[in-house]
Amino acid sequence: MELMSPTDLPLMQGLAQRVTAVRPDLISAGASYGELAWIWGKGWAADGAAWRRRLWFAGDELVAWSWAFLPRRIRRTDGSVRDITGASLTYQVHPEHLELVDELIESYDEVTRGLERTACPTTAETFALQRWAAHGYEPDQVALADDGDWTQLNRRDLAELPEPVLPAGFRFRTADEVSPEAAVQAHVDAWAPSYYTLDRYEGVRQTAAYRGDLHVLVEAPDGTMACSAIQWFDQVNRTVEFEPVGTHPAYRRLGLANAMMLHAMRLSRDAGATHATVVCLGAPDHPRARGLYYGLGFREISRDAPLVKRLG
Repeated sequence: MELMSPTDLPLMQGLAQRVTAVRPDLISAGASYGELAWIWGKGWAADGAAWRRRLWFAGDELVAWSWAFLPRRIRRTDGSVRDITGASLTYQVHPEHLELVDELIESYDEVTRGLERTACPTTAETFALQRWAAHGYEPDQVALADDGDWTQLNRRDLAELPEPVLPAGFRFRTADEVSPEAAVQAHVDAWAPSYYTLDRYEGVRQTAAYRGDLHVLVEAPDGTMACSAIQWFDQVNRTVEFEPVGTHPAYRRLGLANAMMLHAMRLSRDAGATHATVVCLGAPDHPRARGLYYGLGFREISRDAPLVKRLG
């Protein structure tokens, strides 16, 4: 496995598009077109030294990739530090090339020797789940607990979208209309403690998939960016993906996220999208985001099956 490079991202997104077209239930939370752009954009400059990847081709076409995240230190904007001591893997294999699964697992094991390691296929990957088990991986019971962090991918079509309604004094904005500092602060406020910075946002903006006109915010009467969401438009499949979505704690339970997402989906529909997707935590003890998305008409199409291989 080699260091990630900027030329890898469009290749990996291209495979995500081809798999989405035939088997969207095989797309894990970290392997979608939009999620790849988000992770890469905000992390490559700061964290890229801890990323390893391997690519498999059939002729000139990418048919599988694996992306390993090795131990690293993350500094948050509040000054705190988080040390990640294990390894994790995001990957994608085209369903016509399942013979590569064992080689993919073996290459991951080789680069992560001596580390506790995790992987995140979807529950629909029947063959891959059997092969992961054969290599000593087992369901991650911590991630799968009622308060765990497993995720599900949700989808809705954009044919019928209610009119969004904001409280008096609030208004919709896009990232093209506000300063980069305001867009970053909206994210930091919603996800504190965060490690998102202007430099990381600049990386996001440099990805080919980013569109400032589809990065939507809600401005409060006092000028605070109270809510924000980035939409990633996959023009091949005419699907737009929300990642991330967040609301300032002081402005929650006002219906802002609901109105913002309806407004955003209308913008995406005008741009040519026919469907929208969004990921959320699926465990029973994390109902808030799922309730928001279900209330907007999204429904689950896939869920992750987190695996772990522990030391000893």
